[in-house]
Amino acid sequence: MSETNLKNLTTADVLARPPYRGRLLIGGSWVDAADGATLERKSPAHDKVVAIYAKAGVVDAERAIAAARVAFDRGPWPQMKGAERARILRNVAEGILARKEELALMETLENGKPLVQSCAEIEGAADLWHYAATLARNLHGDSYNTLGEKTLGVVLRDPIGVVSIITPWNFPFLIVSQKLPFALAAGCTAVVKPAEVTSGTTVMLGEILVAAGVPAGVVNIVVGMGSVVGDALVTHPDVDMLSFTGSTLVGKQAVAKSAQTLKKVSMELGGKNPQIIFADCDWDAALDATVFGIYFNAGQCCNSGSRILVHESIADKFAAAVVERSKLVKVGDPLVPGVQVGAITTTKQLETILSHVDAARKAGIPIVYVNRKPDEPMGNGAYFVGSDSLVAGHLQMDYLAKELKGKGSIAIMLGELSTDATRDRTRGVKDIVAKNSGIKVVEEQTANFDRSQGINLSRAS
Repeated sequence: MSETNLKNLTTADVLARPPYRGRLLIGGSWVDAADGATLERKSPAHDKVVAIYAKAGVVDAERAIAAARVAFDRGPWPQMKGAERARILRNVAEGILARKEELALMETLENGKPLVQSCAEIEGAADLWHYAATLARNLHGDSYNTLGEKTLGVVLRDPIGVVSIITPWNFPFLIVSQKLPFALAAGCTAVVKPAEVTSGTTVMLGEILVAAGVPAGVVNIVVGMGSVVGDALVTHPDVDMLSFTGSTLVGKQAVAKSAQTLKKVSMELGGKNPQIIFADCDWDAALDATVFGIYFNAGQCCNSGSRILVHESIADKFAAAVVERSKLVKVGDPLVPGVQVGAITTTKQLETILSHVDAARKAGIPIVYVNRKPDEPMGNGAYFVGSDSLVAGHLQMDYLAKELKGKGSIAIMLGELSTDATRDRTRGVKDIVAKNSGIKVVEEQTANFDRSQGINLSRAS
């Protein structure tokens, strides 16, 4: 599908196409589930089936793990020259770019994010594969000749083995591309389980991997439920490492289960991130950062700026300004050019967002609504938050402590910044975060979003 064709497609054209059909990639072959089970995925923005997948069970997960184990223990990939692995990874990157529009369309249909954002994420993912290719040629060990006469210390860096990769639904293709190419660059083999509601682009990636020359069994892809397939990937003794991105609750459970086989574990879990607004802030920049921070990806980000801590001297004015700036954000059909925020990805997520808004209302917390219904009807089952909310709350409310992954809950904390904190930014930020979260700050990081990914809320726009 060319970029021109993609731009010329209407929503009706896209939805008239038959659903994408995906199978399991196990040992280099595309197969159905052992029990013949399938699952359907509806577009959250259009309430129409857009994909049908083979639904893996425990038997399929174990077959995938066995294939990855054989590919690592007896296959060519771990022993292959770094330059050869790099060549294949570059082929993957170019294959991604060649199918960029097709991948972006599937990402939007299954996730609900704007098409322009999906395109940017696919391009960024391809760049990660190119970067991993450079690392495949540059992995090296160390030597030490300072250990005494006739003694030489050598450190060799070997691939760890079979890696289970479990990815979430909010950035499906981008996050698998933050994990898989680097495992492959090191010489590992893998079993990948995408979120069952956004599996399409990962299955398509499997097609690209095969075409690029990745040997059979090196990458295996199984679509299925986390409680079934995910559990097998976490606990199986033939898996050497687990890389998981998802909720903090499930991450804790995965770590505990994986400990029984002493796997190496890499976790990227949830967040509840405060944006701290001082009285002498750059007003427009602070407004843009606040609105962008909660609306980007419909707020479904682990680093979404979902808590706003604002100095009491500007709190009322800032809250009102955020409401007005939010009205500039266009919500609607993610396939339509100019839309900046699409649908909530799952029914469960939509219900979670609305439940917290309802809890705030019942607790007597003031709620300011911004009417954000799409301009056009999207189908009876479409997952849109009809009215986004700006909530002035206090520390006891759950929405200030729990990750919501949704644009429907922005919390404004009133009067929590002291004059001393304004004078001493470094000490003040640490004190505020510690006071409001109970977490001692030992390292400060800033998430830097690329606003070209579908949202630009400056006054000039």
